[in-house]
Amino acid sequence: MKRLVRYFYYFILLFLISSIGATLVLRFVPVYFTPLMGIRFIEQLKEGKPLKREHQWVPLSEISPHLSTAVIASEDNRFTTHRGFDFVEIKKAIKERKKVGRRRGASTISQQTAKNVFLWPSSSWLRKGLEAYFTCLIEFFWSKERIMEVYLNSIEMGDGVYGAEAAAQLFFKKSAKELSARESARIAAVLPSPIRFKADKPSPYIKKREGQILRLMQLVAPLPKKKVK
Repeated sequence: MKRLVRYFYYFILLFLISSIGATLVLRFVPVYFTPLMGIRFIEQLKEGKPLKREHQWVPLSEISPHLSTAVIASEDNRFTTHRGFDFVEIKKAIKERKKVGRRRGASTISQQTAKNVFLWPSSSWLRKGLEAYFTCLIEFFWSKERIMEVYLNSIEMGDGVYGAEAAAQLFFKKSAKELSARESARIAAVLPSPIRFKADKPSPYIKKREGQILRLMQLVAPLPKKKVK
């Protein structure tokens, strides 16, 4: 028993050191590959499909500010003010589930970034617990700009398409820096189901969502600038 306790202690210590170290490294180093990309590769192999991974890392300065505004308006309108968790939306989600028995998402951009970079997409209490842990780490060690930069470069935006630059090139034949407000709103509109919906071939539902996001974008606070140390 003492040996098991000692092994468990070493495991926890190793996990803490490695997770904090990885978070510190990724504060500066581009994220070129995520667990989800690996999972999609495996799914493509199982289904006999050609391997597809469209991804190109670009700094936040090379991504249209319309896109960060659009994803905040669509996914997390308190992104600039919360510390990783939106407790207002969490309370709403709990009330809605109790009232109508329907699950309602309340994940912030910070939580989605933690999941995309460090974890796997399936839902479980273990995954949720680790997601909360990594969310706290990136909120502590990264700036909001860095969280947004990693989010916009790593999120799935289509079938085998990851990040703003690949999506802009594929769907609109232009760089991410050149995306208009409307194009940014359309990309944000498909993010909840990027495999099902297409930004370049929007359904009536996506066009409606696009209009809603465009209106909400007028109310979004700008990203905080990096502090000069």
